[in-house]
Amino acid sequence: MTDAIIKTIAIEAPVERVWDALVDHEKFGTWFRVALDQPFEVGKSSTGHMTYPGYEDYRWEARVVAIQPMTRFAFEWPATGGDKELMDSGVPVPEWTLVEFMLEPEGTGTRLTVTESGFDKVPEPRRTNVMRDNDGGWAEQVQNIRDYAAG
Repeated sequence: MTDAIIKTIAIEAPVERVWDALVDHEKFGTWFRVALDQPFEVGKSSTGHMTYPGYEDYRWEARVVAIQPMTRFAFEWPATGGDKELMDSGVPVPEWTLVEFMLEPEGTGTRLTVTESGFDKVPEPRRTNVMRDNDGGWAEQVQNIRDYAAG
């Protein structure tokens, strides 16, 4: 599927703990490395800035789409792929992708699947760049939440 990035990971922690790490904006910020200005709320914007070393001056912007307890957390965000010039241009990015976190109990742990979709509406060459950058980013982030929730 060229329209989506999908990452799945087994986490040695109960669904409740993984869920809390996802939907509590401060805990999310710890493992995702972002300082969020407000709690997540469906239909509302989420703003803040990155805390990842070297990216502290990058803004965070998302719109919360769904909070379905213990099963699905989803937001949309602009398809910038970390393009700082585009982010700071003041021009709204018309293409947003959908990020979904799906949780399933797996024994005493949790199976987490992260899917980012909607890349087909992003024009080239930005599409290829965003998908490449975000694919690497999600590979790191699923490890981060695994380590945070299991720790």
